[in-house]
Amino acid sequence: MKTAVVILNYNTRKLLDELLPIVIAHSQHAARIIVADNCSPDDSVQLIKTKYPQVELIVNESNGGFAKGYNDCLKYVNAEYILLLNSDVEVTENWIEPLINILDNDSTVAGVQPKIKAYQNKKNFEFAGASGGFIDKYGFPFCRGRIFDSLETDNGQYNDSREVFWTTGACMLIRKKIFDEHRGFDEDFFAHMEEIDLCWRIQNAGYRLMVEPASIVYHIGGGTLDAASPQKTFYNFRNNLLMLHKNLPSSKLYYILFIKLILDGIAALRFLAINGVPHFMAVFNAHIYFYNNLKHRNQIRKSAQEKAVRYYEKNIYKGSLVVQYFLMKRKIFSELKNKF
Repeated sequence: MKTAVVILNYNTRKLLDELLPIVIAHSQHAARIIVADNCSPDDSVQLIKTKYPQVELIVNESNGGFAKGYNDCLKYVNAEYILLLNSDVEVTENWIEPLINILDNDSTVAGVQPKIKAYQNKKNFEFAGASGGFIDKYGFPFCRGRIFDSLETDNGQYNDSREVFWTTGACMLIRKKIFDEHRGFDEDFFAHMEEIDLCWRIQNAGYRLMVEPASIVYHIGGGTLDAASPQKTFYNFRNNLLMLHKNLPSSKLYYILFIKLILDGIAALRFLAINGVPHFMAVFNAHIYFYNNLKHRNQIRKSAQEKAVRYYEKNIYKGSLVVQYFLMKRKIFSELKNKF
């Protein structure tokens, strides 16, 4: 089979036992199913070996997070298309065929995601992808169906298949050749936003990304790091800086980073007032990490810029999401003004 579903697992035996049978039932006719274990301390590996012998198993030698975990295991996967699937995703009947059809019918499309809805409340979109991902010009990610922490109810308002800026790492079908050509995920990220960074690099190289809402999955979310974790705050702010620094053209880089410094400072003060010192320090430490590692990151930026054939900004929101959301109180994707 030309498609391989690859589930990166870390210490989620219970979720595997609950959701893997559904993946098998709705996918095995169209794809190989592989579980890649990221050095789980639980008995996930033993579970796969004894209860699911029809599933292929890869055991990574170390836990390098989401980014390195996938980079390591995918070296051993020979497939035309790879479908990166979180262990906390419930798939549905006929979910995989619409995604495969997108790549089969358009060679300019590098990757595609389904509609992502919330496992706990299946009427709502889910945080990690909703109906396609975008960013604003200062690097703040959002989705059709989700802006910051505001989730919309799915009433079919975003059921059209369309080009997007990023596809979710929770469930993304991507051409293996393109993933390899761009050296996969940036392992400095460890976890969070590595898929947005990869999508940006791929688009700078001339390819497109899509969402196909005819395919629907349900995501639990928060399986590795809870939203209230200061470590997650650190990764989100640090990785956003790494992404902007790598992918912005020189003409925009310093201006955007300067504005980002101000916006992150405001966010840090808001964290201090609402969430306390640990989240404030997480934002501060994210910036310290970035500035302390500029020499290393400049080399990575140079390599990424050499691969770029354009600066892709078609699906970058030209305004400020912070202004639209917090000042103008526009919390629904369709309400955003001066869009793309």
